[in-house]
Formats: sequence, structure tokens, C-alpha cells
Amino acid sequence: MRPKLVIGNKNYSSWSLRSWLLLAESGIDFDEVRLALDTEDFAAEIDQHSPAGRVPVLELDGEKIWDSLAIAETVAERWPEKNLWPTDAKLRARARSLAAEMHSGFFALRDAMPMNCRAMGRKVALPQALTDDIDRVFDIWSACQKAQSTDGDWLFGRFGIVDTMYAPVVLRFRTYGINLPESASRYPQRLLQSEKLQNWLADAESELEVIEHDEVGR
Repeated sequence: MRPKLVIGNKNYSSWSLRSWLLLAESGIDFDEVRLALDTEDFAAEIDQHSPAGRVPVLELDGEKIWDSLAIAETVAERWPEKNLWPTDAKLRARARSLAAEMHSGFFALRDAMPMNCRAMGRKVALPQALTDDIDRVFDIWSACQKAQSTDGDWLFGRFGIVDTMYAPVVLRFRTYGINLPESASRYPQRLLQSEKLQNWLADAESELEVIEHDEVGR
């Protein structure tokens, strides 16, 4: 059976993007089920797929896997030939640390700058906590850009799990007009050149749902 990925609105669901992009950019064929978030039907619909009541959910080999990091690790194990973590042990440990840092942190950035793919030119206040998160992202991207070989323009050269974890941040910076330093520009440029990401953005643009609490910075 083909894997099935249950996601939320493409315009707003950053965690859904992470799992969707991992499969799509890796060339793994899958079926997609989109559930509209913040609707009366969502709770009943998601209960059919996950006891956690959240997206994304990957249905694979008769199992249901929820949480984007758990999905990423499962996909990496199921398709080892995709090399979704760096093959070098030291680089792999660093990539895992960076993925986990995004998974468990950056709360000011998440709260102040929700992902909103359709919106452009939004402005939000930049309190110190948010500025610190933005600067930390820049430090991560700059360090990866400085350290990487000529294998490619993803964070660790070739596409991998860590790229999916930071992909929604690129879109957040795009929405809210955060200027990138040249030292941190290579990965965002590569991400936005992805045909798969552009397909996601096109789908997000065509969605009709509006989630008011994610419409900030008008």
C-alpha cells in the first residue's frame, strides 16, 4: 500500500509542510488527505487517523505515525537509500541537534509569525525574544552555509530532514519581510527553487479557508 499522509491547511500548517516536503522532495509516492483545521468536522475526522488529534499523520505499513519528527525518523528508516540524515556520524549528530532544536524551540517566532503562505508584506513587532529567535536561525543557516561542501545548497549539502524542519521558517521570513544576510541566504534560495515547494505554495494560494488567529501583521 502507498503511504498516506494526513495534513492540515497548506496555507497555515507548518508541521504538515515538514512531513509533506520530506516525502515529496525525496521522491516517495504517497496519497494525501487534507483536513481543514479549526472546523467543526476536524475533530471527528482526525480521530479516524490519530489519537493525538493533530496533523500530520503518516499511515505506513499498517501503522499510524504522528508528530513530524517521528514521521521523519520513520521515513529515514523505511527508505535508507534516500540518506535523509548525513552519512558522516559527526554531521548526522549536528543535523539531528538542529532538527530537534527547531522541533522543540523557537516559541517567540512561532507565536509572533505564524506561517501564512498566501500573505506577503506583513509587518509585526520585533520584541527581543523574537529578534533572538531570528538571529539564532540566521546563525544556524550561516554556519551550515560556511561549513558545507559543494555537494549542494541544502543545509548539509544534499536534501534531508533538517531542511524540512526549517522550511516553514523560510516562508515565515518571506511573509513578514525579514531580510536575510548574505551569509544565510543559500538555503532559503534553494528551498524556494524547489518544484515541490512551489506546488505546495500554489495549493495554499487556492485554498479558501481563513483562520483568523493566524492572520497577523496586517
